[in-house]
Amino acid sequence: MTGAAISEAARLRVWLAEPHEAEIVGRLLTAFRDHMGHGWPSENAIIAGVERLMDGTDAEYLLGCPDDDSPPSGVAQLRYRFGIWKAATDCWLEDLYVAEAARGRGLGAALVDEALGRARARGCRRIELDCNEANATAIALYERAGFSAHSKGGEGRDLFMGLALDPDGD
Repeated sequence: MTGAAISEAARLRVWLAEPHEAEIVGRLLTAFRDHMGHGWPSENAIIAGVERLMDGTDAEYLLGCPDDDSPPSGVAQLRYRFGIWKAATDCWLEDLYVAEAARGRGLGAALVDEALGRARARGCRRIELDCNEANATAIALYERAGFSAHSKGGEGRDLFMGLALDPDGD
């Protein structure tokens, strides 16, 4: 790694969001919603959801910035639940977003690294996520961190499947 890359990485900052930062988390998740091309839920609903989840113990949010002079421009949402097949808590890396102006500076990788650390600290034996197969940049980020489409073993890739129960939602 070059000296410039080391100093750039040294300025990255990632931290566990506190309740007073719920609005910042909500605004970044709203930017993620917009990036994905969705218009729902509203920013107010997202912030209210973040506040609700922060009141419990089954979710955490990470915030990050590329340097000390920048506002938070990256977020990761972690959800926790007990998993029968590992006899321990599972972590779901539900959302990870870095604002366009902060991309390419290692913030996404720093958020993933911190997510892995938080999951380990909580005794998780597995961390999972879903990612659109067309998002090659994100897939490469997750693969560099050790994620695989074959995490459960056996033949074939693991697939994330879903069903929208609200026909009016995105």
